[in-house]
Amino acid sequence: MTATSLRPAVVCAALLDALDASEGRRRRRKRDTTPDAIGMSLKRELLAQSVDADPDPEAFEAWLLERCLTGAADASMGAVRAMAREVLAEWQFAAASADFRKWLAAGAPSADRGPASRATLAPPPSSQDVDGR
Repeated sequence: MTATSLRPAVVCAALLDALDASEGRRRRRKRDTTPDAIGMSLKRELLAQSVDADPDPEAFEAWLLERCLTGAADASMGAVRAMAREVLAEWQFAAASADFRKWLAAGAPSADRGPASRATLAPPPSSQDVDGR
């Protein structure tokens, strides 16, 4: 993975806000969404821990691996690993996609939720920012 200056904690805080929309969709489904709720709970826990710990970008993958190995007592390692992989992929996508960063910074707007809170998600400096072009 390419090193990035985008802090995982910043992205994870914005992703926590985005989970609200997913939760709204889940509640409206007519099927049993218990497995969805369990996965969302694990993901929410990983995101909150990421915000609290604020791991360095270069160490984020290893930090997530450690969460898998010492994961929740009431969840399987496989379930925690699946959510950790999702968190890692979303952070990597945020680092690579200006559009995704903008969507997160706007509060992850969705028709499934009301007005979103704004996250402070500054994009990493580009060569244009540094060079002034």
